Amino acid sequence: MSKDIYVVVEQRDGVVAKVTLELLGEATELAADLKEKVYAVIMGDKVKDKTQELIEAGADGVIVVEDPMLAEYVTEPYAKALTAVIKNYDPNIVLFGATSIGRDLAPRVAARIHTGLTADCTHLDIDMNKYFEFLKATSTADTESIGKRLGMDDNTLKMTRPAFGGNVMATIRCADYRPQMATVRPGVMKKIEPQKGKQGTVEEFKVDFVPEDMNVTIKEVVKDTKKKVDITEAKVLVSGGRGIGSADYYKELQKVADLLGGEISSSRANVDAGWIEKDRQVGQTGKTVRPELYMACGISGAIQHIAGMENSECVIAINKNDSAAIFEVSDLGIVGDVKVIIPKLIDALEKYKAANN
Repeated sequence: MSKDIYVVVEQRDGVVAKVTLELLGEATELAADLKEKVYAVIMGDKVKDKTQELIEAGADGVIVVEDPMLAEYVTEPYAKALTAVIKNYDPNIVLFGATSIGRDLAPRVAARIHTGLTADCTHLDIDMNKYFEFLKATSTADTESIGKRLGMDDNTLKMTRPAFGGNVMATIRCADYRPQMATVRPGVMKKIEPQKGKQGTVEEFKVDFVPEDMNVTIKEVVKDTKKKVDITEAKVLVSGGRGIGSADYYKELQKVADLLGGEISSSRANVDAGWIEKDRQVGQTGKTVRPELYMACGISGAIQHIAGMENSECVIAINKNDSAAIFEVSDLGIVGDVKVIIPKLIDALEKYKAANN
């Protein structure tokens, strides 16, 4: 019988990716509802020293697959290793980060073990009460009766993701096959505080690789040394939409961000217009963020954008359209022209900082 939740660890040069820690945090909540355990599966060469970090991040145990063939990520050997692990342990749920590696590995493994895969999830749930609370927050429909008619009053994993170009949120379940598999967007889930000294099991799993498993030859690994801003790490984001009028106005938003100790970000429209770099984009086709403060300046609030920032702790929106959708997810809404309000905000922040230095 399929049992337990497995998180596929993403590591690069021995450094565990942030999305893995987020998934372990989410998996502990799902496991509590199912009364199951959480296991991390780490693959690579000489990665056993990362097991304690994974246990402290939420794993009850770690399965280690070490082999020189896994030193660098290559699709075929990683897919073979993970397929062997799943067939041996028969997990109930397997979670991946929706990264370049996760998006490459997950569908190949799903095809080999003949199960389904829900990609790019923004919400996962087991408990029906929590699930209906989530649905009611994102829909005006009679979600409880709809859910029960669809047979969702059970312990299957409810996997929610944007669909139809982000215009609706679709909830998918895999009722008949195991494991239930999903890739989850980085920045969506919240990692738990490390539990220092936590004990867990560590098991080494041997995979019989053959030379033919390495179906590509890595000639050289070139690392990009360009420093990029990671907006998913920022505690404060000042985000500009079409309403700021031009690329030049990001200079004003940068002043606000600097005064608040944050970064600037953007809606998709401004990225498409060439006003700002792609790595600053928040939304379904950009990055998912959850800062302590998110300021939406001149952003209307399309569902694609909201999907990327709705988990922010505090949202302040500035928009001259008093019926803009962004106000529905805001803790504080200011109706007015961004170009009138922002200079006043800068002035107030500068005075406050001067008085408290």
